[in-house]
Amino acid sequence: MEVPYLYISLLLLTSYLFTTHFRRKSANLPPTVFPVLPIIGHLYLLKQPLYRTLAKISAKYGPVLLLRFGFRRVLLISSPSAAEECFTKNDIIFANRPHMLFGKIVGNNYTTLIWSSYGENWRNLRRIASLEILSTRCLNEFHDIRVDEGRLLIRKLMSNSSHERVNMKTVFYELTLNVMMRMISGKRYFGGDIEATEEEGARFREIMDETSLLAGAANIADYLPILSWFGKRGLEKKLIVLQEKRDRFFQGLIEQLRSSKGETKNTKKKTMIEVLLSLQESDPEYYTDQMIGSFVLVLLVAGTETSSGTMEWCLSLLLNHPQILRKAQNEIDRKIGKDRLIDESDVVDLPYLRWIINETFRLYPTVPLLLPHESSQDCIIEGYNVPRETMLLVNQWAIHHDPNVWIEPKRFNPERFEGLEGTRDGFKLMPFGSGRRGCPGEGLAVRMLGLTLGLLIQCFDWERLSDKTNNMTEGPGATMPKAEALVAKCKPRLEMQEVLSQL
Repeated sequence: MEVPYLYISLLLLTSYLFTTHFRRKSANLPPTVFPVLPIIGHLYLLKQPLYRTLAKISAKYGPVLLLRFGFRRVLLISSPSAAEECFTKNDIIFANRPHMLFGKIVGNNYTTLIWSSYGENWRNLRRIASLEILSTRCLNEFHDIRVDEGRLLIRKLMSNSSHERVNMKTVFYELTLNVMMRMISGKRYFGGDIEATEEEGARFREIMDETSLLAGAANIADYLPILSWFGKRGLEKKLIVLQEKRDRFFQGLIEQLRSSKGETKNTKKKTMIEVLLSLQESDPEYYTDQMIGSFVLVLLVAGTETSSGTMEWCLSLLLNHPQILRKAQNEIDRKIGKDRLIDESDVVDLPYLRWIINETFRLYPTVPLLLPHESSQDCIIEGYNVPRETMLLVNQWAIHHDPNVWIEPKRFNPERFEGLEGTRDGFKLMPFGSGRRGCPGEGLAVRMLGLTLGLLIQCFDWERLSDKTNNMTEGPGATMPKAEALVAKCKPRLEMQEVLSQL
C-alpha cells in the first residue's frame, strides 16, 4: 500500500523539529519557542508593533530566548540582569552591528558611526563624536543656539496663543531640526529670520521625512537572503534614491561652508561641518566629503526624531495628568522664580522636572528595541551558551513595562525616580543604550529636553482641546512616534507676563 506524500512530509517535519530540539538541549542554548519552522524559523510569530509582540513572547517563554529569524540567530533579552551581562562583561563581544540592507546603503557600506563594525574605523568615529563634536566643552559653546531657539519657540507660541490649536508635533520637530542644523551648518530652516532659501528647507524636510519612514520599514530579505536574488526590491530602490538625495544635499552644504571659510574665520564658533573640514586638511584621505556628510547626517537623524518625539510624549502625559503639570510649575516658580527664564544649568536644581523626563523615557522609549548588536564570538549569558554571529535584540520597552521590575508599570508616576541622579537606573532604565555602542549624544539630548520642557512649563498654561484625554497610542516607525500628533491649547501664564513682554 502506497504511503501518501502528506504523511511522509509530516514525518520528515516532525523528525526535523525533534532533532533540532534535542540538539539545542545538548548544546545548552537559551530556550526557544516551539516550533522552529524550516527556512523561516520564527518569522511567523512577528507582528507590528514588534516590541510589543516580542514582549508578549518573552512574558510567556522567558527573558532570555534564542530565536531564529530566517537564517539569523537572534538573542532576545527582556530583563535588566541579562542586559547587564551583555553590556558589561560581554560588551566587546556584542559591539558589532549585523549587516542589513539599511546599513549597507544608507550606512555607506557599514562605515558610518551607527553601522560600522567594532574596530579602528568605529573607534575613530566615536572619538570624533565624543571629543570634537559632542563633548561638554563643545556643547557649552553651542549653548547660545539652544537658548536662542528656546526663546524663538516661546515667541512663536505667544503669537499663536490666540488661536485654538497648536500642532506640537510640528513645533517640536522644527525646533530640534533648527537647533541641530545651526550646530551642524549654521543654518536654520523653520520660522523666524530664515537664512536658508525656502526651496533648500523643503528639500531638507523631505530628506528627513523619507529617512525616518524608510528606517522603520521591514526588509524581509535581511532574514531570507534568497529573496534578494529576484532583483532589486522596492525598498532597496527607495534607499538608493534616498542616499543619492542625501549625498547631494550635504555635499552642497559642505561646499557652501568651504567657500565661506575665509570670510568667517575667527568670527564665530565653528560649526560641526567646519570642525570636520579642519580635520580634512590634515587627513584628506580619511575625512572625505562623503565621510563628513554621512557623519553629520547620523548626528542629525539621531538628534531630531528622538528628542522631538520624547518632548511630544512628555507634554501629552502632562496634559493627561494636569496635577503633575502643576507640581512641575510650582517647582520652577519656587526654585527659579518669576523674574527670569529657566536655563539649562537650572535643570540640576529641578528634580521633579527630571523625574518627569525619566518617566517619559520609561513609558515611551524612543528606541523601544535598542539598535541591534551582533556577537563576534561565543559567550555565556545567564548561564546559556550564545554562538558567535548571533544578533542581539534588547527589548527596552519590555523591561520598562515589566511588573516584576517596576511597581504599576503602566502608571505615569514621576515620583518613582526620587533619589535617582541622571537618566539611568542600572539596567532597568537606559534610554540611551549602554556600553561602547551607547548613544554619544546623551548630553545634548538631556540639555535640549530639560530646557525646552522647562520653558514650556514655566511660561504657559496648557489645556487639551477637550475633556477627552490625549490618545497615547504608538504609531509605526523605528522611533515609536505618537499615532496622533499632539494638538493642544496654550496661553501665557500671568505670573510670567513681565518677563515674556521683554522677549
